[in-house]
Amino acid sequence: MNVDFGNALASEAVTGVSEGSLERLDDRVRRAHDRIESGIGDREFGYASLALPEDTDPGAIRSALEGFDPEAVLTVGIGGSALGAETITAALGRSEHYSLDNVDPERTRELLEKLPLESTLLNVVSRSGTTAETLANFLVVRKAMAEAGVEWTDRTVVTTGDSGPLRALADEHDLPVCPVPDGVPGRFSALSAVGLVPAAALGCDIEALLAGGAVGQAALAPSLFECPAYAYGAVAYALETRGATTNAFVPYAEALEPLAEWFAQLWAESLGKDGLGQTPVRALGATDQHSQLQLYRAGRKDKLVTLLRPREREDEPIPETDIESLSYLGGSTLGGLLDAEFEATEASLAAAGQANVRLEVDRLDAESVGRLLYELEAACVLVGELAGVEAFTQPAVEWGKRAARGLLGGGDFEEATAVEEKTVRRVE
Repeated sequence: MNVDFGNALASEAVTGVSEGSLERLDDRVRRAHDRIESGIGDREFGYASLALPEDTDPGAIRSALEGFDPEAVLTVGIGGSALGAETITAALGRSEHYSLDNVDPERTRELLEKLPLESTLLNVVSRSGTTAETLANFLVVRKAMAEAGVEWTDRTVVTTGDSGPLRALADEHDLPVCPVPDGVPGRFSALSAVGLVPAAALGCDIEALLAGGAVGQAALAPSLFECPAYAYGAVAYALETRGATTNAFVPYAEALEPLAEWFAQLWAESLGKDGLGQTPVRALGATDQHSQLQLYRAGRKDKLVTLLRPREREDEPIPETDIESLSYLGGSTLGGLLDAEFEATEASLAAAGQANVRLEVDRLDAESVGRLLYELEAACVLVGELAGVEAFTQPAVEWGKRAARGLLGGGDFEEATAVEEKTVRRVE
C-alpha cells in the first residue's frame, strides 16, 4: 500500500496536521509499534491477528475442501464472519460467491431460489456456534437443500471454534471443519480460514494472499514516515483529534466496494469507544461524486476522505464519436476517465480545505489484496494504541446480542427488559 497524506497537512486542510506535529507524534508511534510487535510475538488476544500471515495454514484449508468443486459458494455468517470473505472474492473477481449475512426473509428466499443448490458449497461460519442470525439462516438453507433433493451434509463446510453447537453438529455429521484462530476477533480474521475458505473453494491463490499479508507485516517499522500502515493510521488519528470525526472511505474500483463495508466494520467496531472514534462512511468512486461529494466539499470540515485505487487495471477503450461535444472522450479509456475523476476529486477536496489521503495498491491481484487487508488492520490497531482504546473488544455489540436473544426467549437477559421499557411517543 502506498500512502500520500499531502492533502491532510495543515497547509492544505482545515483540520490538517502540521509536519511538526507528525514528527512529535512519531515518538508515540514508535512506542506503539514496540507494543504491537510484543503483542504479535506473544500472540496476545487481538494482536495475534497481525500474525495470521505466518500462522494460517493454507494446506489445512485446502484439505478441508478436498472433493468440492463448487459452481457457487454460499457463506452463512455475519459481520467479520462474512465481510472479509466477501471482500477477498470480490476484489479477485469471483462473482460466484454469495453471502447470507442478514436475516431479511425476502433476500434469503430470493437468493435460495437463484442458487444451483446441487452444486453450491455451503460455508457456515461462527466462532461460538451460537450466533442467532447465522444459525437461523443455516437452518433455512438446510431445509431448502432438503426440499431440492440435496444432501446438505455432502455440500457443507464449517468454520467454528473448538466447542459449541456448530462444532457438535459438525462432529455428529462428520463435516469438514476449519478452525477459527485463537485470539483473533472476527473483523480481523480475513487472512484466516474465516476469510479464505470461499476464495480457496473458487480456485483463488490463497498462498499469494497470505504472502501479501506477510509483505505488509515485514513493512511494519517504528516510524510513520517509514511504514505505510502507520502513516495512514497516525494521520487518521491526528485528524480526528483536530475535528475530522468522519472517515469517508472511497475506493475507485467496483471490485473494492465490499472492502469499504469491511473497513467500516473494522474502523467502527474497533475504535468507537469511550466517546472516541471516527465514523466510517462508505462511498464508491466515481458514482458517489454525483451524490456525496457535494457534502464533502461544501459541508462541515469534519471529515477525512480516504481515496483508494489500483495503479494498474484491465481497461476498456471508449469508441470515437462524431458528436463534437463528446469528442474529447473518444480515444480515451474507461480506466483513464476513472483516474481523471479520482484526481479531480482529490484536487477539488483540497481546494475546499477538506482533508483527504490517497491510498494506492499496485493492482487487484491476490498478493496486493492480502497486503492491503493486513495494512488497514495494522493502521486500525495503531489508532487504538494512540487513542488509548481497546481495539479488540466490542462490548456495545454484545449488549444488543443479549437483548435480541432475550426477546426471542433464548434466556433471561436484563438487556431485553430495557427494550420492553422503551419510551413511546407515537404519531400515526
